[in-house]
Amino acid sequence: MELLRAARHKLEEEAQKIEYELRVTLPKEIQAAMGQGDLSENAEYEAAKERQSTLHGRLGQIHKRLADLSRIIVTDIPRDRAGLGSEVTVENLEDGAEITYTLVIPELADGNKSHVSIASPVGKGLMNRKVGDTVTITIPRGTLEYEVRRVVTMFGDVLAPSE
Repeated sequence: MELLRAARHKLEEEAQKIEYELRVTLPKEIQAAMGQGDLSENAEYEAAKERQSTLHGRLGQIHKRLADLSRIIVTDIPRDRAGLGSEVTVENLEDGAEITYTLVIPELADGNKSHVSIASPVGKGLMNRKVGDTVTITIPRGTLEYEVRRVVTMFGDVLAPSE
């Protein structure tokens, strides 16, 4: 739930910045460029119009993504296996190292690999896995072979091997 709020907040902030640029910054740049005369060879005018088009496209993507987020039904997220928002601890079967990933929506994925997108190869490979499952994930550098050791769902349910 907090995960979805954070994603919504991030997208809404980006939308506000884009809207400000579309309403305030770009009109000034376009007006200034138009004041320079002939628009057919005016690089500033062309750049501003291109930026305007790009921002309108991105704003459309953000609004679609916000609509998609509003359709996520939290009660449909599993409590007995890895799902959105789960923290999944795996053992790398090649070297025995343990790694913990948090499965997040793409907007919240980070580069240090602790928060992986459910749309990424690792995220897709870990979705719906249970403790004890082994999974082979193909990534650009090759393959990863993991065993799921522990899952903590977004609801706080801790799934670990019975010992």
